[in-house]
Amino acid sequence: MGHITTAGTSAGAPKTRWYRQLYFWVLTGIVLGILVGWLAPAAGIALEPIGTTFVNAMRMLIGPIVFLTIVGGIASVADLKKVGMTGLKALTYFQIGTIFALLFGLVAINLFRLGDGVNADASAIKTSDSAAKLIDAGAHQEWWQFLTHIIPTSIVAPFVEGDILQIIFIAVIFGIALNAMGKVGTPVLDGVQRLTGVMFKILGFIMKAAPLGAFGAMAFAVGKYGVSSLSSMGGLIALFYATSILFVVVVLGSVMAFLKLNIFKMIRHLKEEYLLILGTSTAEPALPGLMRKLEHAGVKKETVGLVVPTGYSFNLDGAAIYLSLAAVYIAQATNTNLTIGQQLGLIAVMLLTSKGAAGVAGGGFIALTATLATLGTIPAAGIMLIFGIDKFMSECRALVNFTGNAVATLFIAWWDRTLDADRVRRVFNGETVEPMPSEDPTPLDEFTDIASDLTDPRHAEPADDVDLASGNARRPAYSKSN
Repeated sequence: MGHITTAGTSAGAPKTRWYRQLYFWVLTGIVLGILVGWLAPAAGIALEPIGTTFVNAMRMLIGPIVFLTIVGGIASVADLKKVGMTGLKALTYFQIGTIFALLFGLVAINLFRLGDGVNADASAIKTSDSAAKLIDAGAHQEWWQFLTHIIPTSIVAPFVEGDILQIIFIAVIFGIALNAMGKVGTPVLDGVQRLTGVMFKILGFIMKAAPLGAFGAMAFAVGKYGVSSLSSMGGLIALFYATSILFVVVVLGSVMAFLKLNIFKMIRHLKEEYLLILGTSTAEPALPGLMRKLEHAGVKKETVGLVVPTGYSFNLDGAAIYLSLAAVYIAQATNTNLTIGQQLGLIAVMLLTSKGAAGVAGGGFIALTATLATLGTIPAAGIMLIFGIDKFMSECRALVNFTGNAVATLFIAWWDRTLDADRVRRVFNGETVEPMPSEDPTPLDEFTDIASDLTDPRHAEPADDVDLASGNARRPAYSKSN
């Protein structure tokens, strides 16, 4: 009976065939979903429950996984000061990255000035019921409420509501307290680590339905929104996509080059997660996979557990590009002249309002409206000019946000002097490497091999390193195959 190894393969084991890989079936689901939504819009709209059910199933696990990962990472480190420094470095990096992203969007819309000539009358713009709710939510949101919102009203509410930022707050406090307990807290830490393994096991089960979820979500999106919006506002959509791609290649690519890593190889390594985001229009389902893969690449568990979830709320490069580009476009379209100083002031406000927009329905619009309301110079009703095409830009925002967080985690690990760049390169090149000692024992191929199930022999045979009589492990869960 063999031991578990990296990527779910033993030394010399054959590579999983392409038609069994998750990314192939997710891509197939996306293509079929587009065809159904295009050729039979009514049928596509009717498939909405399939996509939403899958996303909800994934969201169900995000909170517990984030909590357990952060608690386990913080409680297991010897020096809590390092955790604090890692958090401070991450926040510093996030702010710098957000500034660059905001500037990219600002420069792009000022260069091409796509809003000129629209001549929209803000007072005459009709607001739909769904948009009105978002506008109202944003208009009544003060910039400082983002800071006070971090602290939850109860310890249970964040998990019920799926508020990642508040979950992070609780996890950090709990992890520090557990660390301070010393040996007394060891059984609790052991339980946390075991529960983490259980959560990832459940995640592996749910991921088998990813192709179906992507199919339903894409069929609904194309069926409901069609392609008419693309033809009428194609220029703005194209500008946003081009700006986002340029940001990824130039800014994030430069950070990776500084680390002597290749961003395109990283993207290829994370192809399953990218396709999942593309199919569901949200980065949430891909977060656990990113955490697993970065940890396997050699980033310390505590760094991954702290930076990735925090970046989900604080490091939203795609959302930042969208906010600055959309805000100035609305100003141009409504003939609202903005000076350079006012546009820089816009960026200053967005540094706060852009935070915490992820994971909230219509979070981008709420953040945009809050920005416009705070500034007071651009009519908030102008967001109706882009409301119809927002869906076509949500995927790009999520993809850029995801990429930015992956790069940020690698950079913070380097900043902490804990990054094994050679191991990262080998993993990104597709080489088989030995698992990290702290890795969860659930094989990575349970997330990427669509055909593996409970009949897999690995699930039927007890590990050699476990004493079945006592339930105690004699050696670490991960060990090199014999």
